[in-house]
Amino acid sequence: MDAIRHHSFGPPEVLTLEQIPDPVPGPGEVLVDAVAHGVHLLDTSIRRGEAGPPLPLPSLPTVPGREIAGTVAEVGPGVDASWTGRRVAAHLGAVPDGGGYARRVVVAAEKLHAIPDGPDGAPLDPADAIAMIGTGRMAVYTLDIAAVTAADVVVVTGAAGGLGPLFVQEALRSGARVVALAGGAAKLKILQDLVPDALPDVSPDAPIDAPTDTLPATSTDTLSGSDRLTLVDYSEPGWLDTARAALGPSPATLVFDGVGGELGTAATSLMDAALLNTTPPDKTLSDATAQDATVLDMAGSRLVAYGWASGAPNRYTSWAGADRIESPIEVRYAVGPDAPPMPDQRPYQERALAQAASGRWRVATHRVPFAEAARAHRELEERRTTGKVVLV
Repeated sequence: MDAIRHHSFGPPEVLTLEQIPDPVPGPGEVLVDAVAHGVHLLDTSIRRGEAGPPLPLPSLPTVPGREIAGTVAEVGPGVDASWTGRRVAAHLGAVPDGGGYARRVVVAAEKLHAIPDGPDGAPLDPADAIAMIGTGRMAVYTLDIAAVTAADVVVVTGAAGGLGPLFVQEALRSGARVVALAGGAAKLKILQDLVPDALPDVSPDAPIDAPTDTLPATSTDTLSGSDRLTLVDYSEPGWLDTARAALGPSPATLVFDGVGGELGTAATSLMDAALLNTTPPDKTLSDATAQDATVLDMAGSRLVAYGWASGAPNRYTSWAGADRIESPIEVRYAVGPDAPPMPDQRPYQERALAQAASGRWRVATHRVPFAEAARAHRELEERRTTGKVVLV
């Protein structure tokens, strides 16, 4: 069978298409003919040989990848035969050598999710299912931590990445105002196309897995996307001033940041009431005379931190160490040592699949031919992708 392997750590070009023996399912396992394979930013750091949390480096050679979708071709001993021929998606686990970049993959039956039908009655696209199993699952978990309300003014960094479009859509459905940050006009256009001009009637306080056809309408739900969504190109000079102008006289109340570094730190400063008309802070609130008022104005403001794709931490987080900016902004961590223990992932995967199946979430994917895995890694590292990266 075809598989992507690397025999050494290094640049994307170490990923090569090879022929390896077909795997055989054992007790409690199935064999899946995979047609879609999720690519994660973590895959690129493992490929480069960068050891560290959350996963150790694998033994070489290795087949990377931890997310697949396809059709069950064979079941092993002890597995219900009715799985045979069913369309499924699965997360292979928190391991550095999951074997997901292969056209045939052995999966524990307990990890399988039947791919549901989409809003048009046709089966959900395998690549979209992949996005929900990994990225969507993390989006549901992070949104639970954030607790978005209709009263929020939300800033999303990396808004055209894998998680960002889901945060933008859900915040808008919650009735919040949203400032979405993405790099380049093409990404902003894709992001705009994901957001319906007239949002369906849903209750701003409804949980994100509630059926959209059973919820009461409220006056905040039918505002057009242009009324509550501002798209800002952070690659343009003066983007921070543009974002501040979009906020008006009041600061943001919630920032989703998985980028970190200069961008994440600057975006978080949009919650700092003392800094709306100044430059980002150095290490403390820059306007000491307004500090008491700032604390009052910033009550309920929270940064939800779920990574640092830029390679540097957001300086409002504990990840920045001695360079941390002191602020009354509450930091809620979705990943890392300061985050609460991750609960069982399966319920979050199921909720994410339901979001896509119902049409409540429009899924963005960046699809690359299977044989061009090196290209997928390169484009992901260079931030030239939009949505979840999937090999097809």
